[in-house]
Amino acid sequence: MQIKTPTETPVKVIDGRQLADVLIEEMTQEVNERIQQGLSQPGLAVVLVGEDPASTIYVRNKIRCAEKAGLFSLVKHLDASCTQKTLEDVVVELNEREDIHGILVQLPLPQHLSEARIINLIDPTKDIDGFHPVNVGLLSSGQAKLVPCTPLGCMEMLNREMGDLSGKHAVVIGRSNIVGKPMANLLLQANCTVSIVHSKTLEPEALCRQADILVAAVGVAELVDKNWVKPGAVVIDVGINAIDIDGKRKLVGDVNFADVAEKCRAITPVPGGVGPMTIACLIKNTLTAAKQRDM
Repeated sequence: MQIKTPTETPVKVIDGRQLADVLIEEMTQEVNERIQQGLSQPGLAVVLVGEDPASTIYVRNKIRCAEKAGLFSLVKHLDASCTQKTLEDVVVELNEREDIHGILVQLPLPQHLSEARIINLIDPTKDIDGFHPVNVGLLSSGQAKLVPCTPLGCMEMLNREMGDLSGKHAVVIGRSNIVGKPMANLLLQANCTVSIVHSKTLEPEALCRQADILVAAVGVAELVDKNWVKPGAVVIDVGINAIDIDGKRKLVGDVNFADVAEKCRAITPVPGGVGPMTIACLIKNTLTAAKQRDM
């Protein structure tokens, strides 16, 4: 999709929903071929603790996407007051099930539960979030098969938009374990020159203006304006921030879309950009885990 900026320069808006549909279609075909060959149907288990509305919606969307791709899926829904042992017993059970290839524990968990203990308990070969220390280490050494879904989705978008990324200067804003650090690792493995901007970076705007690829994942509403962006850059906006405008709630990214669009070659919107690709890549990781189990 293209839009016209105030200067009438066409700018490509990278449609995450459309790309996610393409990815799901590709995986559906692969799942069907697996089943025809007598291989196992990939199985996804999602563990949901409590009744948080946002988490409930996320889980529903993930299961819908999994079923669309032909995966077997199930939800283990626990009460918000469940004990650490109850949750751990569920994870151990799923680790042992042969029909489950991917396990996702929906975060955040209630405060009385230890997220670190649960992440570490998941079988690394079923860790489709890519958060287990084993998978983090494999990613750092360039050997990972299961990587965090949001960075994986960003790479799918960049590869389909730009092709070979070799030699491009990529700047990642943010250094979280979920997005920033794995994103930088994946870009480095794609032969980019990678810089990371964080809260202690001196003159972050100047560094970002050097970027051919700019990935914003810092969680600050509309932080990045046109003064941060190199003409012709590709901008990937990972942020999802709720702001109030005239008493109405609006979702915006870490990038000021209207301001930046006039300078860049392509940009992801919020919503409808990285979010749908994150869910699609959860399914991709489940399929990857199933294929690894076949070996």
